[in-house]
Formats: sequence, C-alpha cells, structure tokens
Amino acid sequence: MTKTADFRRLHQSGILLLANAWDAGSARLVESLGGKAVATTSAGVAWAWGYKDGHSLPLERLLQTASAITRAIDVPLTLDMERGFGNTPEEVAVAVISVARLGVAGINIEDADLPPENLVARITAIRAALKREGLDIFINARTDVYLRGLAPEGQRAAECIRRAGLYQEAGADGIFPAGMTDLGDIAAMVKGTRLPVNLMARPTLAPAAELEKLGVRRITAGSAISEAMYAHAARLAGGFLKDGLSAPVTAESMPYPRVNGLMKA
Repeated sequence: MTKTADFRRLHQSGILLLANAWDAGSARLVESLGGKAVATTSAGVAWAWGYKDGHSLPLERLLQTASAITRAIDVPLTLDMERGFGNTPEEVAVAVISVARLGVAGINIEDADLPPENLVARITAIRAALKREGLDIFINARTDVYLRGLAPEGQRAAECIRRAGLYQEAGADGIFPAGMTDLGDIAAMVKGTRLPVNLMARPTLAPAAELEKLGVRRITAGSAISEAMYAHAARLAGGFLKDGLSAPVTAESMPYPRVNGLMKA
C-alpha cells in the first residue's frame, strides 16, 4: 500500500489526530509518540526557517523540509501548502508535483479570502497534473469562511458545505472548515458533505471522542504545539539570560540520550 493510500484509509473510520510538526526532528518525535501520520504547520515551518507565516516561505525551503521529514519518518506525511505556492493554477500544480515526487502523502491547500472558484481551478489543475505524471496525493481543501468571516454568522456552515461540494467535484479528498467549533455547525457539516471533515484544535473545540461520534474524521493541532514550544523556549532562555542559573534550564529537559535515540543515523 502506498503512503497516500494508507493516508486515505486513515480517514475512512475513527478519527485521525494530527499533532503538527515543523521540522524532521519534531516529526520524528510525533511518530515516536504514536502518531499514525504527521502533518506540518505552515506557521511552524516558516518560523523554523526564520520567515513570517503567510505565503513568505520560498518553495525551495518547503521542499527541503518535506525531504528531511520523509527521510526521518515511516508514517505518511501531509504538508500544509497554504495557497499552493503559485500565482496561477498551473504554477500551483507544478509545486504540488514537486512535493508528490518526494513521497508526501497529502497536502492542505486553502481558499483564504479568494473566491472559491479560485481554489476549484487550483485543485482541478493539481488533479490533472498528478494524472499526467502517474502520481497521487490526498488533497485536503481548507476553507477560511470562519477564520476570515466570509459569510454572516448563522450562514457560515451552509457556505462551508457549499464550498465542500465545489471542491469535491474538482478533486478534493477532504474538507477543512478551519475555525469551526459549534457542535451544531459541525453536525451539519458532516451531514452536508461526503468528504471527511477535518477540524482545527481551538480552546472551545469539543473533545475528540465527542467529535468522533458526530462523524468528524480528523483533528489537527495547527500551529498550537509550535507556539507552545516557542513559549517554553522563551521562558527558559529568557530566565537563563537574566540570571544565569543552570538548574531551571536543565530541570525540564528531555534527556539527551532519549532525544538522540529518536533520530535516524
């Protein structure tokens, strides 16, 4: 079974929990903790390279990250490609082909604040290019209706369902209404689409067990773990720079042999 086929299978029953990584080391950590697949966070990857999140990371850097992660892990990798790393559907398709050739099993691609027809065109171009090249990849279509307030309150679930239909027809494998947390909206979303529904971890999101009962197939941590890592590092580094005490820096560390033992030679 290919990595992409395996990744698709993970969306067919139960609920897939994705603790997003930002580099090969964090990906290997997630795998070692039982992750059935690894997803990247676009924010975390950008920050790891010293770039701001939001379409500023060069494609070359994304490909380097993907290559390093696929070398480090054995489970499927799904890559956050934001808007697709291209200004036209054709450019986006070329970028996705580059990713697929590295053995990446899935991608996220978002509509952002653009008309849904724009993402339809990109997904259509991706599917056509994959077919020409004899490649396959799981396309998770993210819609930012909730994050960007692209529809009035009370109408956002219906708009996400409408977009899910458009994206499925174009060739999407999953739908990701980022920012959706209301249980009524989630239930309507699951009922209104045949695509596996992916949600993003938010403070008010219900537990995974409850969401699984509603039919949700996937939850992603997004950039939350990466943000927490920076908060923890800032506290330790800031304290060390201020008072020079060694004990706080070492007290909460994962032992060197354990970290080193996670990695491949």
